[in-house]
Amino acid sequence: MPKNKGKGGKNRKRGKNEADNEKRELVFKQDCQEYAHVIRMLGNGRCEAMCIDNKTRLCHIRGKMHKKVWVNAGDVILVSLRDYQDDKADVILKYMPDEARLLKAYGELPNNIAGEEDDNGGNDYILFEDEDIDNI
Repeated sequence: MPKNKGKGGKNRKRGKNEADNEKRELVFKQDCQEYAHVIRMLGNGRCEAMCIDNKTRLCHIRGKMHKKVWVNAGDVILVSLRDYQDDKADVILKYMPDEARLLKAYGELPNNIAGEEDDNGGNDYILFEDEDIDNI
């Protein structure tokens, strides 16, 4: 029987999330960077995000963040814009919810991007009259 000479299995490769509870310094955008809101995840390390300048861009999650920082739909991220492709960008940082609230308080983010509910209370349903239901 062979001896196990490795240092562990796939769980060791993932790493431990020990730094989740620590506070980190708030990072503001610089030149060629923009704040964005993730609309949907596309797979293969890509997502579709709506930037502050009202452009939808295809964003690529950088390798340093891949399988370590999980980006989901609805998250606030910092993207690096490309000089040669205006419709594509690279995700360089994901903001935690409390960091997104701080950015909104500093006036960096508009009011509607940081998880703000709609005017209808966040309900995504349509009210039908009795006549409309009969026609369906």
